[in-house]
Amino acid sequence: MKKTTALAATLAVSATGAYAGGMDRSGQSIAPLFEDGTYVELTFGSVSPDVSGTLGGVLSSGDMAESYTRLAGAYKRDLTDNLSMALIIDEPFGADVDYGSADPGYTFLGATAAVDTTAVTGILRYEFAERYSVYGGLRVLKSSGEVYLPAIPLAAAPEYAMSTSHETDVGYLLGVSYEIPDIALRASLTYNSQIDIDFDTTETLTGFGTFAGTMPVSMPASVNFDFQTGIAADTLLMFSARWAEWTKTDITPQYYDNLVSYSEDVWSYSLGVGRRFNDKLSGSIAIGYEPGSGDIVGNLGPTDGYKSVTAGLKYQITDQTALSGGVSYVWIGDATTSTILADFADNTAVGVGFKLSHTY
Repeated sequence: MKKTTALAATLAVSATGAYAGGMDRSGQSIAPLFEDGTYVELTFGSVSPDVSGTLGGVLSSGDMAESYTRLAGAYKRDLTDNLSMALIIDEPFGADVDYGSADPGYTFLGATAAVDTTAVTGILRYEFAERYSVYGGLRVLKSSGEVYLPAIPLAAAPEYAMSTSHETDVGYLLGVSYEIPDIALRASLTYNSQIDIDFDTTETLTGFGTFAGTMPVSMPASVNFDFQTGIAADTLLMFSARWAEWTKTDITPQYYDNLVSYSEDVWSYSLGVGRRFNDKLSGSIAIGYEPGSGDIVGNLGPTDGYKSVTAGLKYQITDQTALSGGVSYVWIGDATTSTILADFADNTAVGVGFKLSHTY
């Protein structure tokens, strides 16, 4: 039963990354740390959102949220009877915005933005009692971004473009866990530190020139709570909650005031059930929820919360190798954007994910 751990929840995160609060994409899961023995996994996800709105009920923004893929991997091994380690590679934060298909006359026609991050996280876990363990580690984050905004005559804003340097910065994580293996129970609480980044920027304002500068940005601190327990033979209940301090993230270049900011921290939840059907096949289903704030949102992220459902299957190819796959369907929360007060409603996204894992 332990091998079904959080399949649906993991794949749900892969799908919800296109519209989750702030710029969350991976959820910063550390699930591989709790696998048995020496373990390796490779994960691929693809997200296809449909996010569009209207200005004045007439002009359409077009689908401004681009599809994207997500790659991740992990390696875990035991060092001693009480000490283990894990190395996790993921893409924790990101954004892909393109208003290229907006109607002629739509204020943000042609606007684009991208945020790219890759993280490598090393974790050590020490089991100091039969059911208790503590863990901690370092996260190395590589990040960059770029944005282009057309001129907005009504706001007296000129055509604007910015690109950042590629920066590498370090944060940390700390956590505790409690387990009862006989009933597949595990509860873990993980704190991920804020990561502060100092970008070098190049900004171009048409008609005014090109300027070099600096821009501090903080990726948020967060707390993940993950819980699972057996509730019947071959049946697992799974729950997770995540808090991310997005109010501390503010993207304000020298020559464009308040490009991205967030009015509230973000909570997100997932509840699921996993079931082993036989020695080869298991499955899971989960629902996800992120409450909306109801506040005006930025034009580069016109969403506000979500609801989702995710179904997954896992096939045990051999005693040591398994292939997992799943699909998520998401109802994206309606939002009204700042500057032009465009309305974004009835938007959805579909995500698929696959994971190949092997235990030595």
